[in-house]
Amino acid sequence: MNRFVYADNAATTPVSSSVYDAMQPWLRDFYGNPSSLYRTGNQARRAMQHARSQVAEALHAASPEEIIFTGGGSQADNLAISGFVKGASAKGRKHIVTSRIEHHAVLYTCEALEKEGFPVTYLNVDSQGHVDLEQLKAVVSDETALVTIMAANNEIGTVQDITAIAEIAHAHGAVFHTDAVQAIGHIPIDVQAMGIDMLSLSAHKFHGPKGIGALYCRKGIALKPLVYGGGQEKGLCSGTENVAGMVGLGQAIADATGDNLAPKMDYVRKLTQRLVNGILKIPYTHYTGDPENRLPGTASFVFEAVEGEGLILYLDNAGICGSTGSACSTGSLDPSHVLMAIGLPHEIAHGSLRLTLSEQNTEEDVDYLIETVTKVVGTLRAMSPVWVDGKPNLVAAHELTNH
Repeated sequence: MNRFVYADNAATTPVSSSVYDAMQPWLRDFYGNPSSLYRTGNQARRAMQHARSQVAEALHAASPEEIIFTGGGSQADNLAISGFVKGASAKGRKHIVTSRIEHHAVLYTCEALEKEGFPVTYLNVDSQGHVDLEQLKAVVSDETALVTIMAANNEIGTVQDITAIAEIAHAHGAVFHTDAVQAIGHIPIDVQAMGIDMLSLSAHKFHGPKGIGALYCRKGIALKPLVYGGGQEKGLCSGTENVAGMVGLGQAIADATGDNLAPKMDYVRKLTQRLVNGILKIPYTHYTGDPENRLPGTASFVFEAVEGEGLILYLDNAGICGSTGSACSTGSLDPSHVLMAIGLPHEIAHGSLRLTLSEQNTEEDVDYLIETVTKVVGTLRAMSPVWVDGKPNLVAAHELTNH
């Protein structure tokens, strides 16, 4: 029987025991609606407020009232971007600045706003995925309402200089939002020290439940509501509150941050470096992203003369969960927009593999990953029409990709 290794923690993480235990009472025993006036409702409301305080403390926010619970990271991104530029705090400004490697929750929101007459500038990135700060300085103006740049990329793990980006935005009176869905629980985040005005996060990326996220929104910023209804979450995201989810998010972020963060991530960083060193011994393999300034658990590669989808399926048969940056499995023949933005050609970008580790992984897991990926890459290359005499035939690969 194959060993099972979960190496797709950037996609989602298992709920931890402490989060599971914290949530259970609010799923069965204390089921009151927080908007109710009776005792059970008051219990739920207090639990919700405690969770709000836990999130605020983890982010170093000035007040728990700056935390808005949402249905996840994508909803938080939508509320921050669309809610701000359509709200009173935009003061008539419409210009939005983002990057070419954002999550689709940001990119598609910006594309939708463009159709409504909001001009959007998409910043370029370098070969490691760093936003072009000089271009940012050149395009931000007194007409810019919002700069939205992710804290760390979900595919290649590159960490941005968020503090510098915030300073550039603020120099022109623009508000700065960051999608920190991949960053929370992996790198230190201090919204006040870093100059962050709005921040999106999602619980399931750091051992919390799915379907619950939050938006940090600095006091004084007025947003247009995302969901209308009963007026919950200051009227911005209406709907009966997911109390158990909020409790789970609060417990997860408390576990993932503060004094727990550094030792946990030191361990994960060492595991990841062991993985990177082993995988890069495979010929015609390339690391993608910044090899130094990256998320501790992210390792992203491309293999020449290999299709990412076949790689994932073979790894699955070997008991390994990973992911590919290619969108082919979702019905598109285009490779990852992130890999294209950092300058990889189509024929190489199709052979991508992202392995993301957590503190639950072991050295034995990593050794199995290295051994298995090496074997699978060899197997796929032996069957590949573009693998000739022990090396890739890039001309043939280009012809197949553009057929």
